[in-house]
Parts: sequence; structure tokens; C-alpha cells
Amino acid sequence: MGDTSVGGLKGLVAALRGQQDALTERWMKLVFGDQEVEHSDQLTYRQLADHLPSIFDEICIVLESRNLRDQEGAIERDARQHGQWRWQQGYRVDELVRELDLFRQVLLLAIGEYAGAHADFSREDEEHARLMTDEVVSFVTLASIREAIGERDRKIDEYTGMLERANYELTLRQKLISDLYETRMQITRRVAHDLRNFLNVFSTALQLATRSAAKRETALGLASRQVADMATLVDEMVEYSKVLGDDSVLIVEPFDILGLFDELMQACRVSTESKGLKLVGHLDPGLGAVTSNRLKVKQVALNLLSNAIKYTSSGEILLSIATVPGDRWKLLVADTGVGISAADQERVFEEFERAADDDIPGAGLGLAIVKELSRTLGGELRFQSSKGHGSVFEVTFPLVLEPKAAEGQ
Repeated sequence: MGDTSVGGLKGLVAALRGQQDALTERWMKLVFGDQEVEHSDQLTYRQLADHLPSIFDEICIVLESRNLRDQEGAIERDARQHGQWRWQQGYRVDELVRELDLFRQVLLLAIGEYAGAHADFSREDEEHARLMTDEVVSFVTLASIREAIGERDRKIDEYTGMLERANYELTLRQKLISDLYETRMQITRRVAHDLRNFLNVFSTALQLATRSAAKRETALGLASRQVADMATLVDEMVEYSKVLGDDSVLIVEPFDILGLFDELMQACRVSTESKGLKLVGHLDPGLGAVTSNRLKVKQVALNLLSNAIKYTSSGEILLSIATVPGDRWKLLVADTGVGISAADQERVFEEFERAADDDIPGAGLGLAIVKELSRTLGGELRFQSSKGHGSVFEVTFPLVLEPKAAEGQ
């Protein structure tokens, strides 16, 4: 180093600042040639020397002021940024420590060279400069390590969160698979049970027909009723499969409620009269056209009405359509049938659940179909029931159903 007219630590600082580029080159050669800093080979000149100027300048200020405390905040900020960058560049903690130790060696060597070239630089100043340099580099190393470890821990927390979410999703998928399996077993058991009853009744009918000609009419009637019951079961299963498998865009358009009301009353009149039931209808005169999917609304109504008729042996069936506050309208079906006990009410909308004995035909899918269609139509489904006192089912729909955009749009 060349002579300087400024003595003591100020002269050293001036010399170090003047030799900053040369000292940086010396340090980089050591880093690139050190086998313990493996990841340095993957960095450019700029990436390797990114925070060195800032840290170098902080060391010079500390040497000049003889006070580390005043610069701790700035040094820690630069050191933490250095540790963060090195972690992002793939450095291990031991490589970070080694790199900064080589920086320490370069600075201490420069101090020694300056002391050897300047007789006026006292031994006391040299020892102080070495101690302050060592303390600052140790502080930088500690702050850098803490930041690198913090980055590692944050990344571990991120990966842990991802693993926990993946595990949660996997658990949900496993439960879904288990539920699907259980549903499949329910279908198998239900169909097997109903087919067995179907065959038993047919066997009984054949036996009656073969025993005497007088009983053939009875046998044929028995067989006909059983065919009708099986047809009902198959129709329900086919309808439910169509509802679940319908992924087409929902068609929404205005339609007249009065026309739908008349269709529903006409469709149910024969079945109610055949059971001796009274069919009562009420339509709000202030309700005109609504915007929804007419076919699916009709499916909801027919399933509720069919269910009410099926489980009612005497009394009446009520169909009511009326407006409700909040730009909505409601479809209500009430009956005086067997009702639903409190124990069965939580599972009444589940597939293959029936709140009555097996002598009533069906697969227990009617209310499951209502639930799925109501969800599709933006409806809110509620019901009230008690054992032996009938049931009231109510679905509240929006007056104008906003169609959902197709996936991918």
C-alpha cells in the first residue's frame, strides 16, 4: 500500500477504501478456489460480490468511529440480506460461514500489510483494528446465519403446510372413496334385496297359477303389482344417475308458473284419487313468470308429490306455490302421511334411506334427487315432520336464477 499523510485508524480506513476493488478481487479468488464453498462456482461475479461493498463500508465506518453499537442496525440489515440471498442461491450454512471467514482473512491481512508499511501506525491501533474487524465480521456472520436458517425454517414451514394440505386432501379423497364404496354396497344390497322379493312374489304367483285355474287372476294381479314396483325402483335409480351425471350447462329461461302448477295438479290427480286422497292446490295469484330451469323444477315438485302420495294412506296432499320476500318464491308440498321420526330426520335426504317399511316400493332416492336438484337450482330445502302426523317439504327458489358460466370460460 502507498504512504498516506493521515495517521492512525483514519489512515488505515482511507487505505482500505482506496484498495476496496483490489481486496474484493483477492477475496473472490480465495472463494472461487476454496473447495469448501462449492456453490460459489454457480455464481456470477456480480452475484458473488453482491453485498460485499455494503458490509465493507460498514466495517470502515466502525473502524473510523471506534463504535460498533451505532452501526449495528445497518450492519445487521445488510448481513440479513446477504444471508437471505446466499440461501436463495443454494448455499449451505457451512459455506456461508467459510465465505465470510475468508473475507475476515483478507481484511486482517490488509491491516497487517498497512501496519508493516506505516511506522506511525501504532501496535495499539493495529490490535484495535483487528479486534473491531473480527467483531464486525463475527456479527455479520451470526446475522447472516440466522437469516439463512430463518429462510430454511420458513421454507420447511411452507413445505410442511403443503404436505399437511396434501394429506388433508388425501384423507378427504380416501373418505370419498370409502363413501362411494359404501354407496356401491348399499346399491348392491338394496337391489339384491328387492330382486329377491321380486322373485319370491313371482314364484308365489306361478305356484298359484299352476295349482288351479281359479287362482290365475289373483296370480296375474300379484305379478303385475310386483312388476310395477320393480319398474318404480328402476325408474328412481335411472333418474338419480341422470341427475348426478348431468354436467351440461344449465339452461335458464323464463316460464309461466300457472302452466307448471296445472301440469303438476293434473299429473297427481289420478294417483291421489286411486288411494282415496284429497289433492289440494294453492297458487299465489301475484306470482307470474319465473326464470329458472322448468324441467328440473318440475322434477323437484313431482318427486316431492310422489313421495307424499307414496307415504300417505289417508287424508290429503297439498301443493302450494307462492312468492316470499327477498325476490324468491317457494314450492311447498305437505301430506298427512306416516311422517318421519326424529331419529330418521338427519338422514332423510341420503341415498337409499327410507323412513318406512319395505312394503312401500322404491329405492329411497326420491328425496336425494330433490336435494341435488334444489342445489343445482339455487334452492333452499327445508322440511318439518313428526311420526304419525305427516310432513311438510318446502323449497325456496330465486325468482331469477343466474346461470353459472361453463368451466373454462
